[in-house]
Amino acid sequence: MSSLRFQALKEASNRVPVKFEETDRKSTIFGSNVFNDKAMKQFLTSDAFKGVRDAVQHGTKIDRKLADYIAMGMKEWALAKGVTHYTHWFQPLTGTTAEKHDAFFETSYDGSDPVEKFGGAQLVQQEPDASSFPNGGIRNTFEARGYTAWDPTSPAFIFGTTLCIPTVFISYTGEALDYKTPLLRALTAMDDAATEVCKYFDKNVKKVTATLGWEQEYFLIDRSLANSRPDLMMTGRTLLGHTSAKGQQLDDHYFGSIPTRALMYMRDLEQECMLLGIPVKTRHNEVAPNQFELAPIFEETNLAVDHNCLLMDVMQKVGERHDLKVLFHEKPFKGVNGSGKHNNWSLATDTGVNLLSPSKTPMSNLQFLTFFINTIKAVNDYESLLRGAIATASNDHRLGANEAPPAIISVFIGAQLTKVLAELEGVTAGKLSPEEKTDLKLNVVGKIPDVLLDNTDRNRTSPFAFTGNKFEFRAVGSSANCSNSMTTLNTIVAKQLKDFKIEVDALIESKDMKKDDAIFNVLREYIKVSKKILFEGDGYSEAWEIEAGKRGLSNFKTTPEALKARASKQALDLFSEMGIMNHIEVEARYEIELEEYTKKIQIEGRVLGDLSQNHVIPTAIRYQNTLIENVKGLKEIFGADFEKIAKEQIILIKEISGHIEGINSKVHEMTEARKKANAITDAHEMALAYCDKVKPFFEEIRSHCDKLELLVDDEIWTLTKYRELLFTK
Repeated sequence: MSSLRFQALKEASNRVPVKFEETDRKSTIFGSNVFNDKAMKQFLTSDAFKGVRDAVQHGTKIDRKLADYIAMGMKEWALAKGVTHYTHWFQPLTGTTAEKHDAFFETSYDGSDPVEKFGGAQLVQQEPDASSFPNGGIRNTFEARGYTAWDPTSPAFIFGTTLCIPTVFISYTGEALDYKTPLLRALTAMDDAATEVCKYFDKNVKKVTATLGWEQEYFLIDRSLANSRPDLMMTGRTLLGHTSAKGQQLDDHYFGSIPTRALMYMRDLEQECMLLGIPVKTRHNEVAPNQFELAPIFEETNLAVDHNCLLMDVMQKVGERHDLKVLFHEKPFKGVNGSGKHNNWSLATDTGVNLLSPSKTPMSNLQFLTFFINTIKAVNDYESLLRGAIATASNDHRLGANEAPPAIISVFIGAQLTKVLAELEGVTAGKLSPEEKTDLKLNVVGKIPDVLLDNTDRNRTSPFAFTGNKFEFRAVGSSANCSNSMTTLNTIVAKQLKDFKIEVDALIESKDMKKDDAIFNVLREYIKVSKKILFEGDGYSEAWEIEAGKRGLSNFKTTPEALKARASKQALDLFSEMGIMNHIEVEARYEIELEEYTKKIQIEGRVLGDLSQNHVIPTAIRYQNTLIENVKGLKEIFGADFEKIAKEQIILIKEISGHIEGINSKVHEMTEARKKANAITDAHEMALAYCDKVKPFFEEIRSHCDKLELLVDDEIWTLTKYRELLFTK
């Protein structure tokens, strides 16, 4: 097997960067393979185009007759670009996207008259097997029917020779079986709630859009090297492997010169992104060796989520052209930084205003403070639910590991805005005097843009930080679908804005307050009750963990613990009230996420047992036999003195035996613990058993294996080593 490792190293070292040249300016090719406004104006009738735009902007339904015209135009556009198939492209609860390709080609009943056919019925709805996807018990095998339905707010696109139509995925009985459906509902709730609040400040606002800018971190590993590691191929991370002598301790990779091979890959990827309308803008080296990041321009949240899902698929396909494997796992390598996907979130009006960006006038800044403080209040009230939204087996490795935000959710706003909130907290209860109101507007609210000029620093230890004109949710994992975090965040903020509107209106009507007085009074109370969520210090410190406990903040360090909030009464009531998910949908997702956690730990345990017993132990015994032959030879030559001369070899033989015994015993214990866990019928209890009883063996087994890696002859070690994986460019 060591020959596979050395063959992979030889192939990797002989690689020549795949040369890539851009075909045209990015601005020229951007969106060329997207059925966007430009394409629709060319291929649709004016009525059909208006129907799509009304659906996007106002949620107007498209009738079947109009759908036929849209489908006809979409088909002609696609055929003109060499497309042969179409698919409903959706996001089931597997964490990846799904697609079933059907050809446009059809014949008559007798096989004659071939024609390219695609109508409104095919555009609007398809019927995949709902029982074959995770459904949390919503669908049984004998109740397999489910529907994918066209989402006109996310434009169709061409990838390869296939027309991809973004869709939602629901069961026969109407429950959401995907990530997109609850997200769309949450964005609608946000639009409704935020627009109503905006009317306090600008009655011309008709729509508020939640925006998202994600930052995708990833590793690039030579494909041959990655293929030589069964753990990387099966689990996305290395379950064994001693850390390299050189890692990231010199800080020489972050923002360094991008290696040629990686740069060619990035240029190729960016061209594909431009064609698909994904507005990627930034690329750079990240902290760990062979770790990188790319980030796009902000987009409407639903489209941004679709683009990130599409991007991760495109990244792997482009990687194949460059003989590279893209790793999205949050912690593929021990001892160096893992990867995240920061979600930068804000709100924008149809009048062109970023609601989380301070302005030059007191009125605009009061609007900013309203949305700013309401967001803080929402996170304060639902911090455990927000933590549950980013809980996965892979993200557990990253959160709280002194490289990413801790498992405790807190909000960082900076010293200057903390001071502003402290001054607002002192607002007089009830009606404000003209003098106090003037002072507030001129000296507190009116000066916010000035204080923000000196408040652009970011606290990288904060999971939810304000960064000048947006909030950055930094705890999201690199392999995650952003929908989970964005559905939760938009729902809790929409709920908070809805409550805020009720409270302000009540003060105006029952207390005869002026609008500004009522707003200041409600915001003052929100500031008081939300203090516990604000933290400006080091989120990695033990002191913060103790302080957070005193404040009553949750500290769920594992996924089974964190997921409980996803099915709590608070969550059930929230999602039901806001029309995002009913109780069946919420509880089904909880079951699915628990099952996914259990299966991932189960798979890792099986792979670890295989590697340690079928790779590590045979290799260690092979080297041990070499040492034994050496000792025998020394005994023949030196007789009674051989023990003194062969002292180190004998110590090594014993040490290897000790590690072999340790591996075998721990693998056996792990297997027994897994059997006991598998016998548990309750999903949460089974997940806890895998977390608390099975997973702890991983580190013990790994420790023995990694020590053997240092003892055994490098020439016969079968598993590609960290230095080779991380430093082969």
